[in-house]
Amino acid sequence: MLTQRDENNESDAMPMLKKPRYSSMSSQSTNITYQEHTISREERAAAVGKHEGFRGCTIWFTGLSGAGKTTISFALERTLNKLGIPSYGIDGDNIRHGLCNNLGFSKEDRQENIRRVAEVAKLFADSGNVCLAAFISPFQEDRLNARKIHEAANVKFIEVHVSTSLEVCEQRDPKQLYKKARAGQIPGFTGIDSAYEPPENADIILNAGEDGVQQCVQKVLDYLESVGLLPEQIAEVPSVRELFVNDELAVADLLKESQTLPFVELPKVDLQWLQVLAEGWATPLTGFMRERQYLQCMHFGQLLDLKQKVAFVGEKDDGKEDSWPLTEDINQSIPIVLPITEDIKNSLNGANRIALKYNGQVFAILSDPEIFEHRKDERVCRQFGTNDPRHPAVAQVLDSGDWLLGGDISVVQKIQFNDGLDKYRKTPNELRAIFAEKKADAVFAFQLRNPIHNGHALLMRDTREKLLAEHKNPILLLHPLGGWTKDDDVPLDVRIKQHEAVISERVLDPEWTVLSIFPSPMMYAGPTEVQWHARSRIAAGIQHYIVGRDPAGIQKPGSPDALYETSHGAKVLSMAPGLSALRILPFRVAAYDKTVKKMTFFDPKRKDDFENISGTKMRGLARNGETPPEGFMAPTAWEVLAGYYKSLQNAN
Repeated sequence: MLTQRDENNESDAMPMLKKPRYSSMSSQSTNITYQEHTISREERAAAVGKHEGFRGCTIWFTGLSGAGKTTISFALERTLNKLGIPSYGIDGDNIRHGLCNNLGFSKEDRQENIRRVAEVAKLFADSGNVCLAAFISPFQEDRLNARKIHEAANVKFIEVHVSTSLEVCEQRDPKQLYKKARAGQIPGFTGIDSAYEPPENADIILNAGEDGVQQCVQKVLDYLESVGLLPEQIAEVPSVRELFVNDELAVADLLKESQTLPFVELPKVDLQWLQVLAEGWATPLTGFMRERQYLQCMHFGQLLDLKQKVAFVGEKDDGKEDSWPLTEDINQSIPIVLPITEDIKNSLNGANRIALKYNGQVFAILSDPEIFEHRKDERVCRQFGTNDPRHPAVAQVLDSGDWLLGGDISVVQKIQFNDGLDKYRKTPNELRAIFAEKKADAVFAFQLRNPIHNGHALLMRDTREKLLAEHKNPILLLHPLGGWTKDDDVPLDVRIKQHEAVISERVLDPEWTVLSIFPSPMMYAGPTEVQWHARSRIAAGIQHYIVGRDPAGIQKPGSPDALYETSHGAKVLSMAPGLSALRILPFRVAAYDKTVKKMTFFDPKRKDDFENISGTKMRGLARNGETPPEGFMAPTAWEVLAGYYKSLQNAN
């Protein structure tokens, strides 16, 4: 579902009292917002002349206000530019800031507005650019005239209907214009009391009410390829960037070379981060972050490019940049870095290739290294919002090395832990293959680091039921976090056994549930970390993500209160950059309903009927050999959990 805002051309939806033909723009509307492009002039210049042949055309996006026209067209503009195809997006509001600032909103003025835009778009297209025009353009007659203007000049015109429903557009309504129109404050608003005439023969139809931005962009790209408007030599960008070396001879050469290289011995948590990188969960990173990507992550929460060096203002960088095309915003809210000590830094002695080992065994070679200062206090304050060492992940960072080692990595073997759980450690590509084998037409993910009770299962089953209204076979990715966690969390092996029991009892149906381990370490960084949890699963091909009640949360050290406001994770995900491919599904609170003796969704109107069985109470029941109320948890799953807590009591 399209989650980014689409404030394009609301003014085009609002006929107002007719003004004099040449009055100023400000007298026409106060709801015109200039839409900034997402690529710079320098980036546009880099796209010129990369490919032979003429591919100028106009792609005309039409649909209701809030449908997603500008969001999709600007995302497509960025993608085409990255592919070396010059393009330019024209937005309704932007046009009314200049070319059409003397037009009102009568039917005649709106016809003239569309005519002028069509003439300008034709000139852009005739010059060899792909012109992306995003206009409500509600009337079929005006759109047909725009097509005729292009056809008369033998310029290709592609009509795209962004067919988002009125219901979804009203739900978005970033400027409350639909609300005002419903209240009668904006008469003649398109879709409310002024007609929108859907195209009868659109070249492309985009369901932006269900599909993400990148899915819509890809559909347009597929059409452009089908009509010969994309260069043949453009390679498809893979969804996952694995960093494994797959050639056996190359692996042998690297292992032989490693014997003469300086090395870094990794702690287990950094081996887990190496696994995250190697398997492609952090696509498109080439390895542990260099300073440039680290700064982008810490200050912008995104990857903006894959250049190697940071240049001071006014200086040029060295020009080294990875060739992987960034065709969209990449959310990267947490740093993936390799801390090293002063002694290790000195031992590397300027080497340009370094072996990465764990327990003396070589797992990867790091190339083109960069060592930069690890400003730990600044990092934890930005990443966690606190530098209190009682926060376990903050303590981990503060205890780590004073330097960071970044560089490209070549991983020479799959990372396994031989703990009986490796069969569950599926890579993104392996998961994609499983989903394809199951013929999934939607995948929804649930991230967790705790045992599953029947309230969790209720939420997952309810989510699937809702998805069945739109899809034939939605598949659940049950994806417990498998990296480092704090000492008092339930260990991974116990959690997996408990999850297996839940599936075995068919509380979650094995036909539509895929249990797999997510290799990332836990950081307990609240809304900052929950973006990482969502973004990383995109690599596995998910489209829907269930956000928890207090995702990645933790208790404030020395206080019973939560460190992070519990609703902020969900709120942040709803507007985070680079996550437009995901539909964020809200968490619904379930509690034990004493009237029916099972977990149901909490009803505040009869709150006395519900019992909240906290983790503390659950642990107490287990230690005392007691069982929770019937219907709280699958019996065999409870046996696994009770056995674990009983063993802790015996050990103590």
